[in-house]
Amino acid sequence: MRTSTRIPALAVAGVLALTSLTACGGGDSTSSGGRNDKVKIMVGGLDKVIYLPAMLTERLGYFEDEGVSVQLLTEPAGVQAETALVSGDVQGTVGFYDHTLDLQVKGKQVESVVQFSHAPGEVEIVSNQSADDIRSAKDFKGRKLGVTGLGSSTDFLTKYLAVDNDVRTSEFTPVAVGAGQTFISALQQGSIHGGMTTDPTVATILDKKLGKILIDMRTPEGSKQALGGLYPSSSLYMQTAWVDSHKETVQKLANAFVRTLKWMSTHSADEIAAKMPADYAQGGGKALYAQAIKSTLPMFTKDGVMPADGPATVERVLKAFNPNLKDAEVDLAKTYTTEFVEKAN
Repeated sequence: MRTSTRIPALAVAGVLALTSLTACGGGDSTSSGGRNDKVKIMVGGLDKVIYLPAMLTERLGYFEDEGVSVQLLTEPAGVQAETALVSGDVQGTVGFYDHTLDLQVKGKQVESVVQFSHAPGEVEIVSNQSADDIRSAKDFKGRKLGVTGLGSSTDFLTKYLAVDNDVRTSEFTPVAVGAGQTFISALQQGSIHGGMTTDPTVATILDKKLGKILIDMRTPEGSKQALGGLYPSSSLYMQTAWVDSHKETVQKLANAFVRTLKWMSTHSADEIAAKMPADYAQGGGKALYAQAIKSTLPMFTKDGVMPADGPATVERVLKAFNPNLKDAEVDLAKTYTTEFVEKAN
C-alpha cells in the first residue's frame, strides 16, 4: 500500500457521456489536479448491479461536487474494460480487483484505489433442463458454462470452482455469452448448460423460471463458503504511474465513491433503484430491479477499504488454476492502496 496527499476539491460542473470505446480516444485527458479535472472510466457493464456505484455516483452528483468531470463508458466484460485501461484509452476502470494481480505478472502495474466490494456478487446459474445433472461444481465436467468473456473474472471464478472440486479446466467449455439478454438467450437455447452472471440478470432468470441458483456469492458468507474467504471484487483500479502523477484527481474520485458507498449503506434498495436509469432494469420492471439490488447489496463495503485478508484470498484462487500466476511472485502490496479512501473517510 502507498501514500497519497489529499487536496480539497473545488466543485464545478460534471459531465456524463455514454459512448463506445472507439469514441473515447486515447491519451491523458486530465491534469494533475485543479478545476474541472476530466477523467474517462471504463466500466465492465454499467447496468450490472455489481458496478452500480459508478453510475449512482454520477446520478447523485458527487463527481460534480468534487469538481471532476467523469465520462463513464461501458464494455460488456471486465477483460475488455481492462484492455481499455492498459491501452491508455481511459484513465480508470471499474472492474474486478483480481485483474490487478493478473496484470502484474504480465508486467503491468495497476492498483485498486477504491474497493467497492468484499464479495464477488456472482451467481452460478444452471438451466432447468440441466438442474438435475449439475448439482455442484463437481458436475462441471463435460458442460458448456457461460462467462461474460474469456479471461474475465467470471471465467477466473468458474475455473477455480471447477479445480477446487477436482474438475480440470480442460474438462469443461467456457463460453463467452456476455450478460443480460445474451446470457439469458444462451441459457434458453441450450447453448450453455449454466453459467456465471450477476444481477439484474439473475433476478430476471429466476422471475422467468429459466434456471436455478447453484452457487451464490452475493454475500460475504457466500464468498467464504465458495472461495474460502472474502473476495474483493468490484473496484476502481488505475495504472499506478497515472495515480502517482494525478494524486489530487484520484483523491476527488475516492471522495465521491466513498460518499456513494456510505449513501448506499443508509438507503433502501427501492431508494437506490429510483436513482438509477430506468432501462437498467433490463425489462423486468422497477420492483424486480429493486429486488436484484437488495440481493446484491451485502457485497458492498461501506467505506471503500480493502478487506485485510482479501488480497491473499484472490491470490490463492488465481494460483489454483492460472499457470501464469501459479509460480509467480506477486507483490500484493502494490495491487491496491487504502490511502485515498482513508482520507475520504
